[in-house]
Amino acid sequence: MIETTAFCAQPVFKHQYHSHVGGRRRASNGHMSNRHDKILFWGCFMAMITTSYAFISRMILCGGQFAADFGLDKVSVGELQGAGLWPFGVSIILFSLFIDRIGYKVAMIYSFASYLVYTALAFAAWHCIHGLSGDALVAGQKHGFQLLYWGSIILGLGNGTVEAYANPVVATMFQTDKTKWLNRLHAGWPGGLVLGGICTIFIESQKITDWRLTVGLILIPAFLFFFLLIGLKFPKSEREQAGVSYLDMLKELGAFGALVGFGLVFAQLGQVFDWSNGLVWGLTGAVVVVFGVVTRSFGRPLLALLIIIMMPQATTELGTDGWITSLMQTPMQAAGYNAAWVLVYTSAIMVVLRFCAGPLVHKLSPPGLLATCSAIAALGLFALSKTAGTGMFPIFAAATLYGIGKTFFWPTILGLTSEQCPKGGALTLNAVGGIGMLAVGILGAPFIGYLQETSTTAQLAASAPALYQTVTVQKDYLLGSYRAVDPAKSAQVADANDQQAISAATTTGQFSALAKIALLPLFTLGCYLALLFYFKSKGGYRPVVMK
Repeated sequence: MIETTAFCAQPVFKHQYHSHVGGRRRASNGHMSNRHDKILFWGCFMAMITTSYAFISRMILCGGQFAADFGLDKVSVGELQGAGLWPFGVSIILFSLFIDRIGYKVAMIYSFASYLVYTALAFAAWHCIHGLSGDALVAGQKHGFQLLYWGSIILGLGNGTVEAYANPVVATMFQTDKTKWLNRLHAGWPGGLVLGGICTIFIESQKITDWRLTVGLILIPAFLFFFLLIGLKFPKSEREQAGVSYLDMLKELGAFGALVGFGLVFAQLGQVFDWSNGLVWGLTGAVVVVFGVVTRSFGRPLLALLIIIMMPQATTELGTDGWITSLMQTPMQAAGYNAAWVLVYTSAIMVVLRFCAGPLVHKLSPPGLLATCSAIAALGLFALSKTAGTGMFPIFAAATLYGIGKTFFWPTILGLTSEQCPKGGALTLNAVGGIGMLAVGILGAPFIGYLQETSTTAQLAASAPALYQTVTVQKDYLLGSYRAVDPAKSAQVADANDQQAISAATTTGQFSALAKIALLPLFTLGCYLALLFYFKSKGGYRPVVMK
């Protein structure tokens, strides 16, 4: 049965709960109480490390050695990068529909197999080009690119599958302390970025050009999590233990969740496979109608709010990361440092802080922690917008503040979702994460690009109106039209002063756009404050408990 009382004045983080693992019933107080639980958690943690190592190493190779060895232009590089990204978000959502049916172990095996296949295809791509020249090399580059492209899709599907099983496994193991342990689980993501960054810096310092070494290192954490997890009995989901039906799980997501989640899935697939807008909307409408007829549910209102919050929050976290890193690249290189150390530094901060999330969650509650993080992230972005031309250390300090703010965003909203919507099981938990990832690619990243371009052209129009008319062009994107600096026209500008004006406007525009991005965490701050007042009116924050 379901205990419907969701709120009370006293916290329940230290109360006991019961769950099943491998058919055995045990009590837990939010700590790993036996060897089996410890291995299961650390196996999932290692799987998260594998996803981020695979992600960062492939992205670095795409812009460097892959582009050089396979003769790729910017468009082809973008296609190859995207091939490893869009399957990530799609698979999180789609796998969650049936992962309880196939079992978490089957999903784990599939994710492991995806790393093997990607590595094998990447190695095969290497052999397509090396030792060849002339027409044979051109043909080999074309075939090798296809191997890398499909290997990247398989890798992205595997990465998403890790999230699809690791999140509900940890939420099931620690039903009274979900947010704390999901933060610890997701410390694996920046942990993999740290390892990937250090390995990349070392390999580059040794002048090693054989990128099979970088690719092959993925197999170390992959084999580690496989051997840790293959002999374990995975728990039945919290939803299944409580006897909640599959239909009741779908009702938690409801028609609204289906509209946003599957709308983004079909929009992403439409971009990849060049579907018409009519087909995208038709497929989305069909799924929403089916959900509406089958569930007769709009979805949990709280879940609908969290879905809305997740889109700007994910854009704040993921959408600005690459941008901030690129802003630091020039001063870092001028100081004689590899720019990848910025990523290593900020990721190391996230690893440490996510392992320390427990006391903060207990003191502030999940919505309280998210409200605090939103305020810090907004302050960090605004501070960063004021650092144009100031050098490495002010930029680094402001970015550190922003990094601290965004540290708890992703795992804490997942914990909040799982604590308040446990009947939704893996579906609602992973749908929020998948929606966040897809929203960044489809909506957030283009919006950030729009802010950069409009800030740059506004600065150029103010400082050099005639030049503005010469080098800018009218463009359109999903949310409207804008003026942008045309690279071809700006490259034809011969006057050194005009070139300097374009460069200055671009830099100033990029930094000033960060102040506008700060409006996103300010929006989420308002939402979380409203949630805090709501929970307070109900007697305080308390997770929904299923028995």
